[in-house]
Amino acid sequence: MAEAIKIIDLFSGAGGLTVGFEWLSGYPFQSVWANDFNDFAARSYNRNFAPVCISGDIVDLLSDPSTEIPEADVVVGGPPCQGFSLLNKQRSDDPRKKLWIPFMQVIDRSAARFFVMENVPQLLGSLEHEEIIEWAKARDFNVWSGELLAADYGVPQTRRRAFIIGSKDIHPDGFFPPPKTHYDPAKTHNQLTFDFAGYAKDPKRRRTVRDAISDLPRPVGTEIRNEPAPLNLHFGRNPTEKSRARYRAIPKEGMNRFDLQRIAPELTPECWIRKKTGGTDLFGRLWWDRPAFTIRTEFFKPEKGRYLHPEQHRPITHREAARFQSFPDDFIFEGTKIEIARQIGNAVPPLLAAAVARELYAMWMIKRESEHVHISGSQTAGDYVPGEKPEYATGSTG
Repeated sequence: MAEAIKIIDLFSGAGGLTVGFEWLSGYPFQSVWANDFNDFAARSYNRNFAPVCISGDIVDLLSDPSTEIPEADVVVGGPPCQGFSLLNKQRSDDPRKKLWIPFMQVIDRSAARFFVMENVPQLLGSLEHEEIIEWAKARDFNVWSGELLAADYGVPQTRRRAFIIGSKDIHPDGFFPPPKTHYDPAKTHNQLTFDFAGYAKDPKRRRTVRDAISDLPRPVGTEIRNEPAPLNLHFGRNPTEKSRARYRAIPKEGMNRFDLQRIAPELTPECWIRKKTGGTDLFGRLWWDRPAFTIRTEFFKPEKGRYLHPEQHRPITHREAARFQSFPDDFIFEGTKIEIARQIGNAVPPLLAAAVARELYAMWMIKRESEHVHISGSQTAGDYVPGEKPEYATGSTG
């Protein structure tokens, strides 16, 4: 049996990162400790993995002498990102930005030699980004940071996230960004001339809304259903008649609030007419043959984004959102409709996490091999050149 690589998942939510590492990467990662402030998210985590997720404030937990942080090989997690969000008007002094500090304290206490930090793209280039890099380098971590697009790794969604990867043994520059496993067919009209540098061998076309949800029937009811997955989370809402009229007024895929204003100004809220900047792509229909847009925690409210079904007159369901995030249907979410929506929208897409996990495993294997040859006296870790990695590091996610 392969040696388990122990991970700690902080700010874990329901466990999107752990799904990618434990379930989807194909390698023996095993969660040994996790934490989230939300009790429902912690319950979801413990339902699907080993029951190691502690609910509570990480600052309070680390201040409690009775809290034991187990030894681990990798610490992963996404400190709450509201502090960096462009939607947060108070972000210049938001104390939530500093939650990367307890993340780093857990790295110290667990003696982990790798870490994966995930956040919104606005983290990159910020003062906090510089502080995180300085902290890591002061502890002899080699660091890579950059932005990854979920659609490049098999996720049917154009979600962009920032990642910071740290390793004490192997420089991440030779492994990150992970080779892209999926390409955008709109940019590859002629595959003979398209530059596939940075892609894995035999990449596939990006997965679309059609790929993700076309097999689902029309949703039934407005509550969580007492049926097996995937239908348990495939329920609708009860919109007002005015909302239904708005849906019917923009029947074609890709339409949004600007089309509503053009076609049916009498149905368009005055605030939308006045809104010229910020989140303007609201009340939009998805396209069947493109990935979904970023799934957030209120995906069931079409006035919050492009969350309308491509042809049916309704918002997307919880199951559809979970599939756009690449959660397997057999992942079990605990809690109310609102709590489950929050868990889905806040998660790192598991297939994106799996792509990161595979590269981390390649680094882990080189670390282990270097320890072995060092013991035998024939070679040292310094003989490994960044970029020379095993073939398994670039496998497709399917």
